[in-house]
Amino acid sequence: MDRATFACSTAFFRDFGNSSPGALPGGHVDFIDKADSFTYSDFFRDYLIPNHPCIFSAKFTEDWGSRKNWVTWDGKPNFEHLLQNFAFVFSRAFPEQDVYTTPVYFSSDWLNEYWDAVAVDDFRFVYMGPKGSWTPFHADVFRSYSWSANICGRKRWLLYPAGQEEFLKDRHGNLPFDVTAPDLRDKRIYPRYGQSQPPLEILQEAGEIVFIPSGWHHQVYNLEDTISINHNWVNGCNVAVMWCFLQDELAAVQREISQWKDPMEDWHLQCQLIMKSCTGIDYKEFYNFLKVIAENRISILEKGLDEESSSQNNSKAAISTLGMLHAVFDLKRTVKVLSSLSANEDFRKLDLTSLSPSPEALLQHLESAIDTALL
Repeated sequence: MDRATFACSTAFFRDFGNSSPGALPGGHVDFIDKADSFTYSDFFRDYLIPNHPCIFSAKFTEDWGSRKNWVTWDGKPNFEHLLQNFAFVFSRAFPEQDVYTTPVYFSSDWLNEYWDAVAVDDFRFVYMGPKGSWTPFHADVFRSYSWSANICGRKRWLLYPAGQEEFLKDRHGNLPFDVTAPDLRDKRIYPRYGQSQPPLEILQEAGEIVFIPSGWHHQVYNLEDTISINHNWVNGCNVAVMWCFLQDELAAVQREISQWKDPMEDWHLQCQLIMKSCTGIDYKEFYNFLKVIAENRISILEKGLDEESSSQNNSKAAISTLGMLHAVFDLKRTVKVLSSLSANEDFRKLDLTSLSPSPEALLQHLESAIDTALL
C-alpha cells in the first residue's frame, strides 16, 4: 500500500465508517486486462474501498498449473487427471501440486489467515458444476468478499449491490430462491420488488476472475461444464460489515427464542451457541479472530519478518509484502471494530475471563502500536 492509498483509505473510513453499498452508475463492471499495469493500490482504491465488482482477464491465471493440468485440449474438465491426483486424498494441503497462486490483489485475507492459524478449516474452495447447474440467490459467508476464477467453462452472474436484497424480500421477509422467478412480479407476494434495480450481469469466460464485493447478493449459472477456484475473504475494508452481520444474526436468534429468556438461566450463552451453529462463529471467537490479525500486524511493525518466519507462515508473509502502511491501516480498522465489540452489551454479558489479553488491554496495546508506527 502506497502513501496516497493509505491517506485515501484513512479519510474514507473516517468519514463513512463502513464499506459503502457499492452501487454502480450505469451498471458498468470494469474489465482489468493487463497485470503489469494494474497495481495492488489501484485495486484497493478503485474496488475494495468503494465496494465495486470487477473482472480480471485470463492473463492473470495463464500460468496456473490448474489451467494447464485440469483442462483437456478442448477446454473441458480433465477428469482423468483429477481422479488420479485427488480422488483419494483427504488433505487440504497439496504442496507438490502447482494448482494456483493467490493474486496479490486478494492477499489481505483475514479469514484464511485466522483459520490457518487455528488449523481448523478455511474458506478456500474448488467448485465443479455441469452445464445447466446453478447456485440460488445468496450472499457470501459473513458478508465477505469473494473471488472466483474459472479454470474451465463459462458462468453467468446476476449481481445485486448491497441493500438491494431488501426490495426482493417477500411479505414475510424471506429472500427468493430464484430472482428470475415470475412470482417476484406479484405485488401481493413481493410488495417492494418494483423498487429494485435490475441486476448487473456478468458473463465469465474460462481463465477470468470475478471479484464479488462485500454483501452483494448474487445468483450464478454454469453455462458449460465448469471448474472454479474460489476464496471468501475479509480484510480491513469490510471487517465492520462482518461485525454488523454478526450483530444482526445474534438479534435474529434472540428474537426466535425470546420466550425462553426469563426461564433459561444461560439464555445469552445459548444464543451465542445457536448463532455459532448457524454462522460458524460467536462473539468470543470473533474477538480471537481480531486478536490474531492484530498480533500479526504488530509483529510486522515491531520486528518485520525474517526469512525463516516468511517461509513458515504464508499468510504473514503475504501481508508483509503489502507494506508497513497496510499493517497500520489494518490495526486502525481492528481498533475501530474491537472498540465496538468491547462496548457491546451482549459481549459484556459473556464470561470474558478466558480471553487473554483482555479486550481493554489489547485495545491499549493496539493504539500504542499505531501511535509508535506513525511517529
